[in-house]
Amino acid sequence: MTALRHEVSAFNLSAASENKIHDDTVAKQFGFEGGLVPGVEVYAYLSHLPVAHYGPDWLSRGGAEARFHKPVYDGRQAVASATLEDDGALSMTVTSNELLCATGRADMPATMTAPLVSALPTWPLPAEDDRPDAAPEHLVVGQAMGTFHTSIGADEHREYLDGARETLGFYAKERILHPGLILRMGNRALGKNVRLGPWIHVGSKLRNFAVAHEGDELAARAQVMAEYEHKGHRFVELDVLVTANDATSLTRIHHTAIYRPRQVTQAV
Repeated sequence: MTALRHEVSAFNLSAASENKIHDDTVAKQFGFEGGLVPGVEVYAYLSHLPVAHYGPDWLSRGGAEARFHKPVYDGRQAVASATLEDDGALSMTVTSNELLCATGRADMPATMTAPLVSALPTWPLPAEDDRPDAAPEHLVVGQAMGTFHTSIGADEHREYLDGARETLGFYAKERILHPGLILRMGNRALGKNVRLGPWIHVGSKLRNFAVAHEGDELAARAQVMAEYEHKGHRFVELDVLVTANDATSLTRIHHTAIYRPRQVTQAV
């Protein structure tokens, strides 16, 4: 099989976000060349490959994992590519400036059993100004996180498709929300519950069970799976179940982030 390839001019959709790791000035203080293109959008580039290979059904019964190793920077060319493994899965990479920036894998089993919407509990979100600082005592294993809700309309969706450099036309035509937006719910599950400084999304594993459409009410039910220190960084792992209209399980995500980089700890 000829390797699948999807080349884009990367775009930082989060330059003005609360997470200042996407801001040029702050990112340079951390030793980066500029603001990081979010891992969610790097995953969006990767997700083009299994949809192109397996077809749109992958969005409702496929799975993927992605690990982000080096930054992708705004305006630079990023190449997502995949090769077919013997078991039918795709082995995927993203490179930029000849550097390996992300690795991943995607598959589409014959069957997929969706978890019940009630598999993770709902919990009230703290008010934005009442969020506690991200710290071990506020990210306790087993802790239920507040449930983030949102709805994405046609204009916002099309803006995202453009920013994510998506070229598959069925998303807009059929009003099916892009998987990058679904994965973004994992970020929201963290950032809407605790107050974060600059932080880094380092990887996700996910399983898809159904598609969402423009106008659906999405919810990110989440629970803390792990919190630990590694090489001076503090990590958190979340179990996130993204649902639609409190009735359909869309995607379950094992979401991993460095919520406090060692540069922040060293500066204290």
